[in-house]
Amino acid sequence: MALDYYDGFRTFSWLGNIVGLPIDQYNNYQTEDNNETKKGKHRAKYFLITKDSYVNFVITQFIALMLAGLFRSSLSHKVVTPAIRHYFGLTIGLALGYFCFGRQAVHLVGLSLFCYAAMRIQNPICMHRSVLIVALAYLSTIHVHRQLYGYGMYTLDITGPLMVITQKVTSLAYSLHDGLARSKEELTPLQRHQAVYKMPTMTEYFSYVFHFQALMAGPVIFYRDYIDFIHGDHLKHATKSLTDQNNSNSESVNEIMLEPSLKKIVVKKVIASLICAAFFVTFLSMFSIQKIKDNEFLEGTTILYKIWYIYVSTMMVRFKYYHAWIFADAICNNSGLGFDGYRENGEPRWDKFANVDVINFETSLSLRDSIINWNMGTNRWLRSIVYDRVKKQRMIFTYALSALWHGFYPGYYLTFANGAYFTLVARIVRRNARPYFLGSKNLKLFYDAMTFLATRIIIAYISFSFVLLEFLPSIKLYLYMYLLPHFLGLVAIVILPRLPRLPEARNSDKNPSDSSNVRNGNLHKTM
Repeated sequence: MALDYYDGFRTFSWLGNIVGLPIDQYNNYQTEDNNETKKGKHRAKYFLITKDSYVNFVITQFIALMLAGLFRSSLSHKVVTPAIRHYFGLTIGLALGYFCFGRQAVHLVGLSLFCYAAMRIQNPICMHRSVLIVALAYLSTIHVHRQLYGYGMYTLDITGPLMVITQKVTSLAYSLHDGLARSKEELTPLQRHQAVYKMPTMTEYFSYVFHFQALMAGPVIFYRDYIDFIHGDHLKHATKSLTDQNNSNSESVNEIMLEPSLKKIVVKKVIASLICAAFFVTFLSMFSIQKIKDNEFLEGTTILYKIWYIYVSTMMVRFKYYHAWIFADAICNNSGLGFDGYRENGEPRWDKFANVDVINFETSLSLRDSIINWNMGTNRWLRSIVYDRVKKQRMIFTYALSALWHGFYPGYYLTFANGAYFTLVARIVRRNARPYFLGSKNLKLFYDAMTFLATRIIIAYISFSFVLLEFLPSIKLYLYMYLLPHFLGLVAIVILPRLPRLPEARNSDKNPSDSSNVRNGNLHKTM
């Protein structure tokens, strides 16, 4: 059954053997029985499946990167009609989806069709909720199906693109609801920008859902931004929003913004993505997450070694995400998507739809800042359809949707629960302890060094279960680590609020960066 689960083309399996891609989490993990047991056979098969899927993923992304440039040349909005640009993105997206997933690509079409039918049939007043239910029900069914056929299998499968499509169709449904069923006075500035006032045609809808730049690994692009790109208005709007020149002549703005620097940023992101892939391929097998289930690791290593090992092993897994997300961002940039105005030094910004900020994530001084810079597209989506719309218990509803969207592995829910707990701890530490370290530069430097180290440890501590996926082995490791971070967090919750409050504490409660992060669409208060 496992061999049949991946249905994509296997034409380039030989390429995976030559290059050595990918390094799967099972490839160096030995079963207790050294004989060729049924379980051992399945582990080897999973590795072969992962190799085929990963090679196909890399091939499709390189093809997408090369074809994306046509949107700025022979398929520019000044050369061809919007319909041609729609059909080109749609056709290539469907072809790449079928190449990578074979017959399973029918689920991409199925989810999209059901949701489009719900949009057309339902009243705009309640249509957004119907689409959300339909999309999540379809996605959840595929999540369950995958877990039944290959529990714990790390391979590129149809659930990845389905998760991205779920974000697209639900965000579109909520934008239609805002445009057709709500007055502009009720909308936030972000909702007004994303509002859609006319039901998309089938061509517009399926082009948006399947355009090849963001089909395989995102990023999430909202419908209004995509339509602006198709009609060539994305550069003009980005410039106007940045310079506040809404009354300027649109033709002159377009003339100035025709060719912002692209080559440098695309090459830079492609190289960064390949470096991340090299780290992932080279070192992941040396730090298999499966090792933490071994009794020898649990009983024969110190707590410091355990922390170090889960930190390195989870970081190696992050390089897989860095590789996919940065390359996908380069594809979008090469087609002209992602321009976000100019920096103060005149350099163009191409990070409007970026999914990750690697440097800021890996060097952040707090869990909140780490979350802000991780999976930023999903943060924008969660804010758009949950956080800005729920009046009470925003955190609970946002976490609940995020968990359901990811799937049903228990390791996911451990990570989300621990994330909420340690986010609370981090807030209390910042509010009550940080003011004591603001008296001198050296004390502030010491505080920053400690929070940097603590953040690295906590990220590893809460995220290894997300990678391991399993509940009991995760709990077992927590117990062998004496639940020390949890107890230290509990101590902080109980003791720190009882310390004498310094005058600086009131100012630290009102961190100026918070408001800017809210305006930028980050969910530092919820995630």
